[in-house]
Amino acid sequence: MNYLKTAILLAVLTALFMAVGYVIGGEGGMIIAFLVALAMNGFSYWNSDKIVLRMHNAVEVDEKSAPELASIVRQLAENADLPMPRLYVLHSPQPNAFATGRNPENAALAATTGLLEILSKEEVAGVMAHELAHVKNRDTLIMTMTATIAGAISMLAQFGFWFGGSRNNNNPLGWIGVLLVVLLAPFAAMLVQMAISRSREYQADKLGAWICQRPLWLASALEKIAGAAERVPMETAEENPASAHMFIINPLSGRGVDSLFSTHPAVESRIERLEALAEEWGQLEPPGREPVRVGEARGPWERTAESAEDESRGPWG
Repeated sequence: MNYLKTAILLAVLTALFMAVGYVIGGEGGMIIAFLVALAMNGFSYWNSDKIVLRMHNAVEVDEKSAPELASIVRQLAENADLPMPRLYVLHSPQPNAFATGRNPENAALAATTGLLEILSKEEVAGVMAHELAHVKNRDTLIMTMTATIAGAISMLAQFGFWFGGSRNNNNPLGWIGVLLVVLLAPFAAMLVQMAISRSREYQADKLGAWICQRPLWLASALEKIAGAAERVPMETAEENPASAHMFIINPLSGRGVDSLFSTHPAVESRIERLEALAEEWGQLEPPGREPVRVGEARGPWERTAESAEDESRGPWG
């Protein structure tokens, strides 16, 4: 089913890309846009994860540079029967995270420094379990390709503002059509993101809770992340809004037109579902599974004495 959704989405994005090319350059522009879209689809399949990580200036880390994060993710990956993904850190004060990669064998998980500083060990485990659920569900391919191609559509529209609409480029609609494209293009990425079912997040929440065995770890993390994301902007996300749907919580601060569209389900609804799941489990692990045992050392993101005391009550206490 995920492969079918990917094919349909790519077809829609290709058609939109061609439509923008047609408005800018007529039939010739449409043909060029089609050829570019074909090349971009192929390039994005193999390199979209690298592009998205580069968009957010992600830095790769390992067991030496981020020992606790690597330890937590390794345990979670074993619980999920997944290969150990590559790990990246985004230097942003906003707590957030995302997963990328065309398949589980080429997956990468990225977390912001804000997330590693603000959340407890258990909450970090809940977030990373959610991201591994996206990997296991193979959501990451469609997420990364959407971000790459939707961003390209917006750039093409901006290009058309300066070079489209002249009498010599066979543009059938002239400057009127170009202006419409330029005005509507910023919405294209958000509309494409909305085309991806929001149920994907609910499914990742449920599977992520099963992977880490503690639904309330993720519920507590979502509450903290959502509250901070409203106050703390992420500059790279504001510059690349087409990638917003990849994060566990919408990273856009709501400036400009970003708040008109939501790429994520309501946090309150997600928390309610996780709490219901915890009640259903009776705070017990499903049969045959062992909970993830998070370590004590925090590495470079060690807690202060005050925050450590708060954490001793547990993420749901």
